Amino acid sequence: MSRDVVITGLGAVTPLGVGAPTLIERWTAGESGIEDGLGRCRDFEPTDHISRREARRADRFTQLALVAAHEAIEDAGWSDDGPYADTEIGCVIGTGIGGIATIEDEHQILREQGAAAMSPLCVPQMMPNAAAGAVAMRHGLRGECYGTVSACAAGAQAVGAGMRMVERGDARACVVGGTEAGVTPLAVAAFDKMGATSKLGVSRPFDRRRDGFVIAEGAGVLILENAESAAERGATVLGRLTGYGATADAHHLTAPDPDGDGAARAVEAALRDAEIEPGEVAYVNAHGTSTPLNDRSETEAIKRVFGARADSIPVSSLKSSIGHLLGAAGAVEAVATVLALRDAVAPPTINHEQPDEGLDLDYVPGESRPIERNGRAPVGISNSFGFGGHNVVLCMEAPE
Repeated sequence: MSRDVVITGLGAVTPLGVGAPTLIERWTAGESGIEDGLGRCRDFEPTDHISRREARRADRFTQLALVAAHEAIEDAGWSDDGPYADTEIGCVIGTGIGGIATIEDEHQILREQGAAAMSPLCVPQMMPNAAAGAVAMRHGLRGECYGTVSACAAGAQAVGAGMRMVERGDARACVVGGTEAGVTPLAVAAFDKMGATSKLGVSRPFDRRRDGFVIAEGAGVLILENAESAAERGATVLGRLTGYGATADAHHLTAPDPDGDGAARAVEAALRDAEIEPGEVAYVNAHGTSTPLNDRSETEAIKRVFGARADSIPVSSLKSSIGHLLGAAGAVEAVATVLALRDAVAPPTINHEQPDEGLDLDYVPGESRPIERNGRAPVGISNSFGFGGHNVVLCMEAPE
């Protein structure tokens, strides 16, 4: 059986709204979901999508994952029983900080009312693997199931892990993604205290005025399937996942390697895995956090890998439109990259108006533009670089 991996379903909940189509349509139009300096999912009401019982028993990060996963599974055309034996379907969902709202709320109850007043659901709500477990339970997925917790690379790492699962033949399909609900008082204050977030509440990746990221929440989920199995069931292929590269900076716990070495090696590894030459890449979905260090380091990495043609490849950051979803970012950006490649359109990096010295790539400022096909289905990469020095790059191709 072929070990090629295809993408057959997508789901997303983001500050731009509920649904993967809403995400790509509004981003392509250059709209922003950031309000009052935060990227909240204001259109998301859990009980519009899941039962009150499910909502009551789950932290918001799990609620977001459940809704994104349901959309992705429906998008893939899976029936209630699934297209394969339940033991042949895996589930990997990443997060950066898990159920932090539960931790904050229950700690306050503990301090003010004592241990007896705490909820018995505290542990299952706060544990970082709760989203993966809840999605698997809701859909009866009994293959390998776990969560990835690698900061801002967690969602992309979950996608890569699911890809390997399908490639090895350990599963015929895998539900993968990332979720985060970190717009909470503690998280907002903590990131502000370390100087990571924008004082002005504006996300402007690669712009000279950038002063930090905008913290946001959301979830993105993809359905990965063995290509041969997907063809046998007549699935619609939305894209191909062809490469996964992961490295460590081993440099600093929160700052990237200034010369982009670890990031560049991750890009090179993903391209090798995909058997793609750098000259074949038509689009880069940047990590693009809007922090002074990351944007410069990522630019250096892109220049190192792509050389003389680096400035001719469109490079755009979704975070300019929705903020930084932390552990969910890589998965949501993978969803957006699949759709951008399908439509052959590079969405814009909004708020990019003042170039910075040395940051001289084509960041697609202001408006979307077509992705050049060059006689083949467009190939793109999606970058995710997390605190801890975790670097993850995914290589994807549009359907033929």
